Amino acid sequence: MRHLARAARNVIIRIAGQAPWRQRALDENPTYRETPGNMNNISELSERHIAQLHSLYQGEWWTRGRSLEDTRRCVRGSQICIGITSESDDLIGFVRVLTDFTFKAILFDVIVAPSERGKGLGHDLLTLARNHERLQSVRHIELYCLPEMSAFYEKHGFSVDVGDVRLMRLIHA
Repeated sequence: MRHLARAARNVIIRIAGQAPWRQRALDENPTYRETPGNMNNISELSERHIAQLHSLYQGEWWTRGRSLEDTRRCVRGSQICIGITSESDDLIGFVRVLTDFTFKAILFDVIVAPSERGKGLGHDLLTLARNHERLQSVRHIELYCLPEMSAFYEKHGFSVDVGDVRLMRLIHA
């Protein structure tokens, strides 16, 4: 049972080029199905993928400075992790989710390798997260973003209209 829970936790979808089955594959649940051609599901991030994720983090202001061990812990502590790898099995996109599977799911670390931006991978990550079987009964899927990213996320159904909600933070020193 522990193995099944772990397998459902971290999913990587390998997407090469603009294969004709791409949209169909993205619309289906990636966790438990076989994929055709050069697409492949694997059950968890390998140590190599975690190192590549850590490298991606170092290129962004919001994740720069995270240690490799911090990266390992955040992947292990997330209920759902979705990655996209290239044909050569390099991690080129990633998103993770923290959730209670009922009321809230929060997307974190939506990231695409700089060399792969503008190719629709951010859209793919959001589609995979939104359509994930384990998130279908969650009432609110939320994320944090900078104002200049709002338009991108609004295209995917996210809204800045959250009433009088205010983000608050406690920093542990």
